[in-house]
Formats: sequence, C-alpha cells, structure tokens
Amino acid sequence: MILIGTKCQLEDTVTESLTAAATGSGALPVFGTPFMAAMMENAAMLGLQTFLDEDHSSVGTRLSITHDAPTPIGMKVWAEAEIVNVSENGKMVDFTVRAWDEKGPVGSGTHTRAVIHNARFLAKCNGKLEA
Repeated sequence: MILIGTKCQLEDTVTESLTAAATGSGALPVFGTPFMAAMMENAAMLGLQTFLDEDHSSVGTRLSITHDAPTPIGMKVWAEAEIVNVSENGKMVDFTVRAWDEKGPVGSGTHTRAVIHNARFLAKCNGKLEA
C-alpha cells in the first residue's frame, strides 16, 4: 500500500554542469530549471519505488513547476517530493514537489507518476520500432 505523506529528499551542489548555460535552457551560470525538474522527479520516483515490487517501477506523466529564484554555482540545493494522492487502483500517484537552496525556496509544483510493469512497458515502447 502506497502511503500518503511519504517524502523523499535529494541534495546536490550546483556545479557548472548543472547550470542553465550548460543545458541551453538559459545563458547564465545558475542552477538550470531542467536540473531542478529532474531532481524533483527523481525524488518522487525514489520515494514511490520503496512501495513497488521489483518488477514494477513508475514513469512521470505530468510535471507542473515554477522556478522562482536563482541558485549560484557552489551552493547546495535540495528537492523534495511528497505523496499527496493515490488513485483508487493504485496506478496513478500525485506528488507535491519543492526545491530549496541554502537561502530559501527556489521552486515548487506538482508531479504525477504512473505505476508500470517494467517488461510490459518496455515491450510496448520497443514495439514502436517494429511498426
């Protein structure tokens, strides 16, 4: 059973490779929004995975976030995902996601993940190569 209220938090330090300039999402050497989004999604995936059988995992289906403050190279950042809703059949899981740096909040939003059976999902995906 997936427990509402479960949280997972990840931490990293902003390096040159995690900047908007490095990913092409901006021109400045600040923490890039794609990397913040990835941290949020990764926290959600890891928190949910603890409830899933070995042959199941989850995939992101929706991510709606704001990136509200810049973070410079060298500063620590944290991303947290909290399970806030589980569908009746247990296949769709909603999260609140947030991010902070050492000076305060930098982003927030919502994220939804679908619980999938690994082999079936990959077979469907790889079937696109045959058509």
